Amino acid sequence: MKKGALALLVHGGTENWSPERWKNRFNEVCSDRRVVLLPDMAFDPAEIHYAAVWKPAPGELAAFSNLRVIFNLGAGVDALMADNSLPKVPLVRVAVADLTFRMTEYVVLHVLMHHRQELYLRESQREKRWAPRAQWPAGAISVGIMGLGTLGANAAEALRHLGFLVSGWSRSRKQIDGIACFHGEAEFDTFLRQTDILVSLLPLTPDTRHILDRKLFAKLKRDSPLGAPVLINAGRGGLQNEADILACLDDGTLGAASLDVFEKEPLPADSRFWTHPKVVLTPHNAADTDADEISKYVARQIERFEAGGALENVVDLARGY
Repeated sequence: MKKGALALLVHGGTENWSPERWKNRFNEVCSDRRVVLLPDMAFDPAEIHYAAVWKPAPGELAAFSNLRVIFNLGAGVDALMADNSLPKVPLVRVAVADLTFRMTEYVVLHVLMHHRQELYLRESQREKRWAPRAQWPAGAISVGIMGLGTLGANAAEALRHLGFLVSGWSRSRKQIDGIACFHGEAEFDTFLRQTDILVSLLPLTPDTRHILDRKLFAKLKRDSPLGAPVLINAGRGGLQNEADILACLDDGTLGAASLDVFEKEPLPADSRFWTHPKVVLTPHNAADTDADEISKYVARQIERFEAGGALENVVDLARGY
């Protein structure tokens, strides 16, 4: 029996994430079905049963009347959720170990960077100044992680093993050994008040848009060895009130920030984030996972689904993640 075709709709990305490379990958792992790269190939929309997408334009998926599953090739699904014409079929997000471990690497790297005073030490190096400061232990620093899904939980456990005091906050109740878990609006302020380094791994939803603002930063712990709280955002750019972040860095409400995501990407050349002395900037590559692993993950999910098995990591459309 002829198997349903897989459509690829990929916009933007680096060379490794180019549409042509995705086509080659899926041709290999889905060799028993047709793989259609849009918009370059002639095809019958009715033959499309699956779609693997990255930032599709609104309405692009609406033409596939026999679509059964949508696979998002990245972790964030907010762009898809904004499409009112999205077909009413399961939406599956990427959840591969490679992505999780890379995000943990990023979070640990940047927590350590601020904990070990790297901004000050690199400034000292540029100025040829030999002036080490006293270094506090990891146990003196409280790291709070907003978002305790797969990514947040793994990062929390890694930081705990390094000796940091680690807590987490999520909308619903979570339980992780050795991690102080807060949840819901009632416990949010308590979580913030005991946090020295705030790590944001939240999904972007209407409830979380611009949640990282002055009001939130002012509630963070004020008496840590760091001098002022630190923000690390490797979640979504829309979580940030960017004017507030800059103003809080300028007036000392925040001591420093590591930012991997921005409301507009690529970040405009005239943005102050590029040159701000208290900002460590990365180009949305915190968890730029192995695309080969993602294509294998999608192929395995399709095989399991066609054999009558359940899909993994299906997005709750009501919650948006």
